[in-house]
Amino acid sequence: MSNEVLGLVLLAMMFVAILGGFPISFTLIFLGFVFGWIGLGDRVFYLMTYQVIDVMMDTVLAAVAMFTFMGYVLESAGLMNRLFHAVQLAFGRIHGSLYLATIFTATLFAAATGIVGASVTIIALMAAPVMLRSGYDTRLSAGTICAGGTLGILIPPSVMLVVMGPVLSVSVARLYGGALLPGILLAILYVGYTMGRVWMNPKLGPPLPEKELDVPRSYVAKELLLGMLPPTGLILATLGAIITGWATPTEGAAIGCIGALVAAAAHGKLTWTVFKDAVYRTAQTASMVMVLLMASTFLGAVFSALGTPTFIANAMASWNIPPDMVILAILLLCFILGWPLEWVPIVVIIVPIFLPLLALLKVDMVWFSILLAVTLQTCWLSPPVALSAYYLKGIMPQWDLADIYKGMLPFMALQWIAVLILYFFPQIVLYVPNLVFGPK
Repeated sequence: MSNEVLGLVLLAMMFVAILGGFPISFTLIFLGFVFGWIGLGDRVFYLMTYQVIDVMMDTVLAAVAMFTFMGYVLESAGLMNRLFHAVQLAFGRIHGSLYLATIFTATLFAAATGIVGASVTIIALMAAPVMLRSGYDTRLSAGTICAGGTLGILIPPSVMLVVMGPVLSVSVARLYGGALLPGILLAILYVGYTMGRVWMNPKLGPPLPEKELDVPRSYVAKELLLGMLPPTGLILATLGAIITGWATPTEGAAIGCIGALVAAAAHGKLTWTVFKDAVYRTAQTASMVMVLLMASTFLGAVFSALGTPTFIANAMASWNIPPDMVILAILLLCFILGWPLEWVPIVVIIVPIFLPLLALLKVDMVWFSILLAVTLQTCWLSPPVALSAYYLKGIMPQWDLADIYKGMLPFMALQWIAVLILYFFPQIVLYVPNLVFGPK
């Protein structure tokens, strides 16, 4: 058996093991050693050592832990509650005002955290009880909360984009710039859909009772200002510094950590319990990502050393498949794999397989990376394994899971519409990176 075919067997065994429920990290390391020893001999030990050291020395990946910490501090301190309440009061007399407040707050919170689980959870805690009490439609409410929360996977400072950059050899700063307009596009699509539904059927989102809105306008303006200051300040300090080139992603993440602590302290929310909880959850999340990244990188190195990626690329190139079909096929594969798998193994294991083929097709990797990010975001809204649904169900156990699924489906369709828009109009992705950094 040739090394190239051995790599295909390795790939098949990996899918069987992961779908069988085996721990991903240990499975990847085991398979890498076994198949690496068969095909490469003693070289597998050198590959393992090199890949571990390479991951440990990549300073960009330090941003994963710091952005995660920033998000957990903001979540634990409850700094978004004030903003949500203020937006709720400002638009309370409009039909569907809570949908607007949810999407607006979710977009801003996503730009300040980059963590999907935290975003969905905090948005659900803020919005779901109010929507239930105000007589809002359960399905549309559930879809709005889940869709808004998933913006955290795309809108910078997305942790996924930080990991994706080194893996796909793309500047993280360019990825952050490329994700800005697509994130805004999705938010606009969500607003258009929800308000369109309410316009056709006002009963889906009744205005808030007058007694809840009987507050001075000066109070609403003050709450809006004070609610927007922490997230806006963090966004300008972190993303602004990164995208403009004033700071590396790691330095920007450090600024964000300090900013989150200062904001929490200024609002009287920085307690020892909040700090300890954020540190513990950060260590838990970041270590999981880094161990999986190390294991995936090692397996990818073995896979590449066997020559299988080049073999697959050359084979597919010889089939004369149109480039458009190749890209769409890769995105569809990643979407399907996004049901049983988290985004980490897809980004660090599956996608690198196709890098030689994408290089042959001369695909712009910033554009492709954002298409991939939007596609993986869609997985969070896709039954039967839509993780956003389970986060929301945990907050609102009285909501039927079937209703949550039905509420998410239109937003999943909007996600695919966004993928197609970005596919046919790549300048939406490339405009900001090219404006700031110049054409690549």
